[in-house]
Amino acid sequence: MSSARLSGVGVSSGRASGPVVRVSEALPEPPAGPRPADTAAEAARIRPATEVVAQRLMERAKTVEGDARAVLETTAAMAGDPSLIKSAEKLVSDESLPAARAVHQAAQKFIAALQAAGGYMAERARDVQDVRDRVVAELLGLPAPGVPDLASPSVLVARDLAPADTAGLDPSKVLALVTEEGGPTSHTAILARSLGIPAVVACRGVLAFEGASLDVDGDTGQVRESDGKVRAAGTGKKVEWNGVGVLKDGHRVKVLGNVGSPADAAAAAAAGAEGVGLFRTEFCFLDAAEEPTVAEQTAAYEAVLAPFAGKPVVVRTLDAGADKPLAFLNPDPEPNPALGVRGLRVAFDRPEVLDRQLEAIAAAAASTGADVSVMAPMVATAAEAAWFVERARAAGIQRAGVMVEVPSAALSAREILQVVDFISIGTNDLAQYVFAADRQLGGVAALNDPWQPALLRLIALVGEAATATGKPVGVCGEAAADPLLACVLIGMGITSLSMNHTALAGVGSRLATSSTDICQLAARGALAAGDPASAKLAARAPH
Repeated sequence: MSSARLSGVGVSSGRASGPVVRVSEALPEPPAGPRPADTAAEAARIRPATEVVAQRLMERAKTVEGDARAVLETTAAMAGDPSLIKSAEKLVSDESLPAARAVHQAAQKFIAALQAAGGYMAERARDVQDVRDRVVAELLGLPAPGVPDLASPSVLVARDLAPADTAGLDPSKVLALVTEEGGPTSHTAILARSLGIPAVVACRGVLAFEGASLDVDGDTGQVRESDGKVRAAGTGKKVEWNGVGVLKDGHRVKVLGNVGSPADAAAAAAAGAEGVGLFRTEFCFLDAAEEPTVAEQTAAYEAVLAPFAGKPVVVRTLDAGADKPLAFLNPDPEPNPALGVRGLRVAFDRPEVLDRQLEAIAAAAASTGADVSVMAPMVATAAEAAWFVERARAAGIQRAGVMVEVPSAALSAREILQVVDFISIGTNDLAQYVFAADRQLGGVAALNDPWQPALLRLIALVGEAATATGKPVGVCGEAAADPLLACVLIGMGITSLSMNHTALAGVGSRLATSSTDICQLAARGALAAGDPASAKLAARAPH
């Protein structure tokens, strides 16, 4: 690389430099042989190995607090997942595989299901990969993969980082993070912001860098060789927030959580979320060979809604089909799944599936006391929006809206707002479709940067339409989790922001120091910029 610059996507603000420490690559795929002489004895090795991995993660969890502790505890629970253990044991017994190979294959089934689910669920596949590699290493007698012990403050460079590795990082030892892969919505990005560590992801070429030190700018995404001196970003005081989304001039903006499971809901409630702006219901359907019954769905939704009795919760109906295939839907193969039958489009052919889900959501709302609204994913036209609202009303759900993820929906926002009660912008998918750039692909991650001016201009159009019609508009994509970008969004007319629980305090506290006029100035500057870095600089100027 010599002294040349590399460019990635800055996902956690700050600038730091120092010596490079490389994180070891993932373990190679374990061999399928030799066949064990005693399959019962070989299968019996699996559970103790998972217990050792889970115990190590729990011990690490005890050394940290807050979000980092929650992530490590969740990963430890994955290591002891009975279904994973039983599946691996069965592979040893039935196919005479070595234990390490059986664990690898069993985990791959879970990983494939999560990746097929797309979006948030696909991002969690990295968690399972981490658990898989730790258990395989234990069975093979190899050192556990992950971040090595750091003797002094360093810049970490990796292909990607497992959530458990990121969560266990010591901000006093880790100056910055740089990964070759990953994107703005990865768990690494989310946790780096939570820990206050400057981070750049999707930095192509950084693994080939042979120098001893790097300078990392988490705002611009620039990475370059440095002089070797340690310059720390400084994480500052722990962020404090009183749990109310309000600007210093009294302007109210709801600060809400994004959740996809009961554990997510509990974490969001504990972090002070004023409600839920996006409840992803896919978790209830992921491994189902048959459609869950209304009673089964109701129970699953109740577990998520329970922490938010009396508070607003926006439930997104099933976002499945095409790139998120579910067996019971019998999807037909498609040449371009990302542009196929997914989200609400599935319900046009199978309206009874949607109707049963709406029935279950209404029942869960009634039993928990949560103030529930519903919204449909992948809506492209006002006619589709009206069709969904009519079915929601028929199910007894009075407040219905839609997601704006398709550019046509953003361009038709005024017409859509005539037939719905609210809209919510999914910036992750919207960016993917605006730039024709797969949000899971590191090679095009820069195009999915939420600071891209073209994306911001489309969001501004939606904000103008909402202001003109007097209806609320939220943002539930990862853009809402960036405190500075949150201010820009408010300046565009956004009335609520929904995010991972790790970002709530940072966004809420930043809003409390801003005002409506400052947000509007920041928005004007960002909208006039020519690239993401310039947009950030322009947005920061009024502050």
